[in-house]
Amino acid sequence: MTTRTEISKLGEFGLIEHLTQNMPLKNPQTLKGVGDDAAVLDYKDKQVLVTTDLLLEGVHFDLTYVPLKHLGYKSAVVNFSDIYAMNGQPKQITVSIGLSKRFSVEDMDELYSGIRLACDVYGVDLVGGDTSASMTGLTISITCIGEGEKGKVVYRSGAKETDLVCVSGDLGAAYMGLQLLEREKNVFNGEKDFTPDFSGKEYLLERQLKPEARKDIIASLAEAGILPTAMMDVSDGLSSELLHIAKDSHVGCRIYEERIPIDYQTAVMAEQFNMNLVTAALNGGEDYELLFTVALADYDKAAELKGVKIIGHITKPELGNYLVGRDGGEVELKAQGWNSLS
Repeated sequence: MTTRTEISKLGEFGLIEHLTQNMPLKNPQTLKGVGDDAAVLDYKDKQVLVTTDLLLEGVHFDLTYVPLKHLGYKSAVVNFSDIYAMNGQPKQITVSIGLSKRFSVEDMDELYSGIRLACDVYGVDLVGGDTSASMTGLTISITCIGEGEKGKVVYRSGAKETDLVCVSGDLGAAYMGLQLLEREKNVFNGEKDFTPDFSGKEYLLERQLKPEARKDIIASLAEAGILPTAMMDVSDGLSSELLHIAKDSHVGCRIYEERIPIDYQTAVMAEQFNMNLVTAALNGGEDYELLFTVALADYDKAAELKGVKIIGHITKPELGNYLVGRDGGEVELKAQGWNSLS
């Protein structure tokens, strides 16, 4: 029989102590972590980067098919990704949780085991947070603090005409993983003895349930001596992120359909769902790949980067933002990625 400990048995401070005990500090910038009124950080000559993310049950995740450990891991990693997208390094996080009475201490242990694993993999310290009762299920709010070297922090606003547009990894897989999970959930709702069919689709599930932040790409860029002119992570979809860079940099862009990196499993799944593959890659979101621009002079270096594809170039703003099809026809890019407020 599974043990269930009511949250009320530990109380707020007891729960925090229970969840954060035995978490050694990894970074010299962290002078004081959990256990006081505030964490104490010392950055000296570095620039401090701060990002925060709010995840609401029923809006950002569905616990019907999202394991709590995976949810904890993903919640942390998506924040790390924002820091890498600034060409920085994540160092500390705070985690705040709102939870209803249907959750037990053991449930929170599962959630925090994922957060702890993410912190261990990426070398990040958990330094604080808060817990509160919730009337609407589970709410997770994570703030990540990172560091950037002066002169090397990359913004969305630095892209210049003739710059190359690059993206890491492949696109659309996380969206297809979500479609797969939703389909199996809908089938499950009508059956008693149900076994979901995920064989041969493991990559899509992993991209949706356990994404990784591209720490490796940031290291590769530094090793190659490339400082991107602009950069974002692909959380809301490639089209949306390209339009952000174009707007903030006052430029236009051309990207080429044939150059958009798409995994084989994504293509197969799109065909099964009768979806347009390029639309899924452009607008799916949650890939957490890095979209960045580099100077044309860095073409040779960029072309040799492992796991990076050059997909287009930056143009004059009056030329607009377009996808060039395989037939040479142009389609205007639109921000059709996921929007929780729509």
